[in-house]
Amino acid sequence: MFDFLRRGTAAVSVPEQKASATGPVVAYQTRGRIAWSPRDAVSLTKTGFCSNPVGFRCVKLIAEAAAALPLVVQDGERRYDVHPLVSLLARPNGTQGKAELLEALYAQLLLTGNGYVEAVGEGTPQELHVLRSDRMSVVPGADGWPVAYEYAVGGRKHRFEAGGEARPVCHIKAFHPQDDHYGFSPMQAAAMAMDVHNAASRWSKALLDNAARPSGAIVYKGAEGQGNLSPDQYDRLVSEMESHHQGARNAGRPMLLEGGLDWKPMGFSPSDMEFQKTKEAAAREVALAFGVPPMLLGIQGDATYANYQEANRAFFRLTVLPLATRVTAALAAWLGEFTEDAVEVKPDLDQVPALAAERDAQWARVAQADFLTEAEKRSLLGLPAVMADE
Repeated sequence: MFDFLRRGTAAVSVPEQKASATGPVVAYQTRGRIAWSPRDAVSLTKTGFCSNPVGFRCVKLIAEAAAALPLVVQDGERRYDVHPLVSLLARPNGTQGKAELLEALYAQLLLTGNGYVEAVGEGTPQELHVLRSDRMSVVPGADGWPVAYEYAVGGRKHRFEAGGEARPVCHIKAFHPQDDHYGFSPMQAAAMAMDVHNAASRWSKALLDNAARPSGAIVYKGAEGQGNLSPDQYDRLVSEMESHHQGARNAGRPMLLEGGLDWKPMGFSPSDMEFQKTKEAAAREVALAFGVPPMLLGIQGDATYANYQEANRAFFRLTVLPLATRVTAALAAWLGEFTEDAVEVKPDLDQVPALAAERDAQWARVAQADFLTEAEKRSLLGLPAVMADE
């Protein structure tokens, strides 16, 4: 039983191993497999937002534009200048204003596909706080619906109950076709393009560290047809290459070859590899996933829109406004559970400079429609039936 502790015993014979005819094929298929970055929220945020300028700019551009939209609080009869929700949104907590809170909420949605807002205070909320999505987890019940949310920080967990008339946490999530509890973020859709863009940047940096010259091979032509180096010669050659011809410090140093050694370049030039075009194509895919016109990111060669003004108008109409309208509607419905007041919160389109031309044309068309009543005209323009000062 304890034979493995004995010293000097005869070597134990190795048992027979099974051999498979498909073994070499399987091994061949696993070589050179593409290495993609992890797809969890924390890893995607590090690689796609913190380490990629295109992803960073897309998230910042959308979040800042959506957070800067002026909001109105109104119901079916009037638009409020003084209302508990107006005051709460203007100063949601002691350290953030409306723009800072909404920017954090929009950024969490873009990065993770989920946004969580906590209401603090008894009765009507006194403060609103955006919680980090990577720290929050949904606790499903027996019927599959969420019964609670758990927020984990530093090994400790806090549980928010999801039941009741007034929920302490509002969960806003993007559509996910294969998940019932969590949303699908644009960062996940753009992950492959992010990896390509980051890999091209790393290749460019490595090429610059190597004096912008591709790799090659040292060919040995020995005397009398001998093509092999002795072990000592091989070790010496490797040592000299590592110490004298690698790294940015040795960039441009000439190589002295002796004893039948010859240098044969093997790599492609940057123009052949077209890494710059690869990066631009990857950047366009990232911008496409987020809904940002590449022209707004300064990507050359994109002629989808005639000018910058049209690209900016399409950006607000197709990306910023749908996101802001959806989020503010969810916040209004959630906060209405506390106030028991059926009001809506939405962006004020009349104060968006990028849509000024469209709004002017719409106002002119509605004003010339004589067959519409005054109430119908106001409804078409998104206005309540009676203004506050009327």
